[in-house]
Amino acid sequence: MDKKTAIILISEEGLPLAHRLLPEFPQAVILSTTVKDNTCLNVESYANFFNENFHRYDAFIFIGAMGICVRSIAPFIADKHTDPAVVCIDSTGRYAIPVLSGHVGGANELARCVAGCIGAEAVITTQSDRTGLWALDTLGTEYNWTVLTAEGGNMISANSDEGHRIINRLISLFVKQVPTLLYIGVRVPGVERLEQTCPPHVSIRYGRFEDIDLKPYELVLLITPFRYNTAGIPALYYIPQVLHAGIGLAHNAGPVEEVIRQLDETLYSQHIHPAAISDFATICEKREEPVVGQLQSRFPVQFYTADELKTVNVPTPSEVVQKHMGTPSVSEAAALLASESGCLVLNKQKGSNYTLAVAIGKGIMTDSGHIEIVGAGPGDPDLISVRGRQMLEKADLILYAGSLVPRELTYCAKPGAVVRSSASMNLEEQFALMKEFYDRGCFIVRLHTGDPCIYGAIQEQMNYFDQYQMSYHITPGISSFQAAAAALKSQFTIPEKVQSIILTRGEGRTPMPEREKLHLMARSQSTMCIFLSAGIVDQVQSELLQEYPEDTPVAACYHLTWKDERIYRGVLKDLAKIVKENNLTLTTLLVVGEAIDNRQGLSRLYAHEFKHLYRKD
Repeated sequence: MDKKTAIILISEEGLPLAHRLLPEFPQAVILSTTVKDNTCLNVESYANFFNENFHRYDAFIFIGAMGICVRSIAPFIADKHTDPAVVCIDSTGRYAIPVLSGHVGGANELARCVAGCIGAEAVITTQSDRTGLWALDTLGTEYNWTVLTAEGGNMISANSDEGHRIINRLISLFVKQVPTLLYIGVRVPGVERLEQTCPPHVSIRYGRFEDIDLKPYELVLLITPFRYNTAGIPALYYIPQVLHAGIGLAHNAGPVEEVIRQLDETLYSQHIHPAAISDFATICEKREEPVVGQLQSRFPVQFYTADELKTVNVPTPSEVVQKHMGTPSVSEAAALLASESGCLVLNKQKGSNYTLAVAIGKGIMTDSGHIEIVGAGPGDPDLISVRGRQMLEKADLILYAGSLVPRELTYCAKPGAVVRSSASMNLEEQFALMKEFYDRGCFIVRLHTGDPCIYGAIQEQMNYFDQYQMSYHITPGISSFQAAAAALKSQFTIPEKVQSIILTRGEGRTPMPEREKLHLMARSQSTMCIFLSAGIVDQVQSELLQEYPEDTPVAACYHLTWKDERIYRGVLKDLAKIVKENNLTLTTLLVVGEAIDNRQGLSRLYAHEFKHLYRKD
């Protein structure tokens, strides 16, 4: 924990607990009025200390009686939005109890951390935590979402006094579990956790907000950069920084503050909140403009050359801009470049001495589908990642590599999901099926064996996705080479013996680059994991014997982690024989190298004399 923390000792009995906390809170200071110890800073009185320092620290950890803790801090408590986190631990170290600022100040999380350090129980009393509900006042804090309240058509910062009053009323409604709508307008970090932890009284909707029937709801939560009409229903906006603003400026545009005000007004008039702007972008020639300097105090600003800008197709090019700047567009082109080939959500808007356009990255909006390429792991359904399993559970379509991925991995599909094997499909048929669901706004999982980026044949699929500007993401998986190391109980990197792993294949129907011939890579004597090569094992063995000794350990690993897993050990001169005698074909990984079953060569990482960032003394 990197918070500025004070550990308050009420008595000497708490000193061992304080010492156990220090490794987790290296910046913490131990304070006491009575305890004499060289690790403890003595203070004359807690009253004087808190009077001067209560709001200078992020957190206080009391070790001792709750009553003393409460009486010590009571005179200095001001507001939950500004007060530090306070946690009290009993002197036996059995309980860690948040006393102040559970949500906003982080005392609940601090209590959990403290409890984990000392083997205590965190006693969380806030209602949202006890009922499994979200804490609306801190929702999205770790992702830097801006929180705005909306009542009567006005949007008010949740950090203002009026915002505090409103959000407390909305929290009360939420805790009473009134019918609540969660509108997810953009796919950003944090959204998946909300999907996974959604309370029963909350309905999640995507796509166009205007198409949602609001009549059943008494509270609306929105994750979006845009402002919508919530039909008089109280609303909380969570605004992530997902938009990229492009700006064109007249020379010495000003007054500067007036231009900034007009830019904000332009965004507001188009139902965009400035808090959603991640950065601004413009042409290099405007780098020294006073307005740009002012913007840089609030936002990152990207600069592009005229040559870069003129490569971007825009809806409203300008001959005047072309004449003076050498590019037909500044604001629109800059916004699109900053968004990395996204799309405009606000075409060029003209002000008195500026132009403004706004873009969003591709695939962020939820008004179309999404494709998640998921690594299934080596085969055992328990070895798919937590995220991978979550993706499968929410998918509308699961298209899995049926020849390589056990169907059991798809058994977690939600009711109504379509589950198809791609074993009999060519690339065009696979893409057509995915696009059909994508165009309907569905969530699609393309399930590949192992890690999809290692011999997963996903590049050609991503070419299609890029061509059609489709939203996609990759969830990695455990590769079979990692499963092989675990099954062989072997560390593939041995200090002073072998420190590299080569992932490769033999040359079959797919030619190998000349520089990657097996015999050339074998010269390093690295641990070599050879995929897709059981059918050409004679050739593989012949090439490897050019560099490896014939008694080099080998392992032929078939269906790693599957129910019918088989592993055969031997030496290199017998590799072909092992594969053929045991009829090993598809899904066989060949491992070669001295690392197999090796127990020689010890790491110095845990040696007592080895110092590093976390163990200096």
